[in-house]
Amino acid sequence: MEPPRAGRDGTADMHLSDHDLQQLDDDYLHGLPVEPLRLLSGKLLADLKEAHDRLNQNPSNSSRPPSTRAPWEKADSGSDEACVPQATEAEAPTDQPGEDTAAAQEVEPDSTPPECDAKPQGETKPGRPGRRKGAPGVSRTQVLPVDAEEIHRPETCAACGARLGEELEGRPYTGHLVVDVVPPAGGKGLVLWQTKHTYLETRCHCGHCTRAQPGRAGTEVGWTVNLSEWHLAGPTLVTLICALSLRMRLSRARIQEFLHDWLGLDLGVATINQCIHEAGRAVEPVVQGEVRGTVREAELVHADETSWKEGGRLLWLWVFTCASATLFVVGKRSREVLQGVLGETFAHWLMTDGYWAYRDYDWRLRCLAHIVRKARGLQQSLDRRAQPFGAQVLEVVETVMRAVYQARGAPPGVPLREHHAAMLANLFHACTQHAGSSHEKTGALARELLNDWDTFWVVLDYPWLPLTNNEAERALRHWVIARRIGNGTRTTQGTTAFANLASVIETCRKRSVSPWPYLAEVIRQRRKGYPAPALPAPVALAVCTA
Repeated sequence: MEPPRAGRDGTADMHLSDHDLQQLDDDYLHGLPVEPLRLLSGKLLADLKEAHDRLNQNPSNSSRPPSTRAPWEKADSGSDEACVPQATEAEAPTDQPGEDTAAAQEVEPDSTPPECDAKPQGETKPGRPGRRKGAPGVSRTQVLPVDAEEIHRPETCAACGARLGEELEGRPYTGHLVVDVVPPAGGKGLVLWQTKHTYLETRCHCGHCTRAQPGRAGTEVGWTVNLSEWHLAGPTLVTLICALSLRMRLSRARIQEFLHDWLGLDLGVATINQCIHEAGRAVEPVVQGEVRGTVREAELVHADETSWKEGGRLLWLWVFTCASATLFVVGKRSREVLQGVLGETFAHWLMTDGYWAYRDYDWRLRCLAHIVRKARGLQQSLDRRAQPFGAQVLEVVETVMRAVYQARGAPPGVPLREHHAAMLANLFHACTQHAGSSHEKTGALARELLNDWDTFWVVLDYPWLPLTNNEAERALRHWVIARRIGNGTRTTQGTTAFANLASVIETCRKRSVSPWPYLAEVIRQRRKGYPAPALPAPVALAVCTA
């Protein structure tokens, strides 16, 4: 037997082509004499080994980049992938009054990993990134000019409640600096602007001394990051950092580099990470209230899910999107997560894929594009038994889709379901016959069609309903790319911050408004302890009502 030839990609070519394999079946093999059968078996064995070698390639044993590893494949701690900085998530501590928020930060297990060549010799398991608890901090060394000063006076006496007028002398007792980005005098671009905040203490006529305090949101379950005006980064700077992280998909280290090179601002990765987590906490009431409520009340919701990693643990990124809102949730792939968003009953249309938990809802649609792809795969299969069934399913689905498109332009004379009843009956009979097929993908497609039979053909009764789940898939696409770059998130708090910010960003984009001014205002108000402002109304709705 001649050795396989070298292919253009450096791997060996197969002995048998797709054209050859399409002609091989059990009858052909049983009809071969012994010697030709042995020769053919040798070719098949060589091709099988070559195919397995290609399937077993991964970033640690080939030139495949780390981003090609599937989320559910656990990365080898000794491989190069362990050296890739996380682009999507990192964890950091909260800031404390009286401390520089860019300095002396205690970094939790979620900050940017150290460089790989800095690991001690002989260390087999990478250590937890960031500064260890109890280690001394480093003070902020960068000195920026002060552009403005704000004096904060107490308004009322904390003891007697009397109003403290400006005629009463106030004495500074503490202060801090806030760095933000603002438009320059010309109105184009961004420049750094540092404000010095000075807090006064005033003695009332009753003798009590009252101190002005920076704004602060109360404690909230699930959050360890503070939401306070006592922060080095101003609201617009925090928003810029969120845009660089979530929209531009930059890692904490790359954001640090960008701020240094383009704005001349030096921030630690812990401070950068803290800004992202603080923004995620700030918008949580909006996400849990307005965004979730809009999704639940929508007449049509597209839902989908994809795998997600949190600190090496396999989870799922869910998306629920409608005409004016998009909600992201990270959790298990379970009925509990689904019902937590939509409730136990959802009396509106729901477009989904084939996950079994969706079957709890009656008003459900199935994406026909998924079936088209699977049917086309069977039609082009090397197994001749699968080809006819794939061709039949493909013909039926494409016929239904054409009929729906025509019905949207002009109502049909005969109801579509009645007109195509015979064709659907033939397909149902074929699915019943192939449900137990020995060809795995043929049987799987037949059972999928039978399990959700009515959901595929609802569009024949209501032609205005969507035929595909492209809305949900497009909503996930950007974040799937971010997952491939950053390998997911690292902690529960980081995951929640990511999902909250992604929900607000996509909801604003759905409404054709920029998310960044709104996000900055939410951070500004929540730092003062006030409620978050409502989401901007859709631009089209605002124009119509004006």
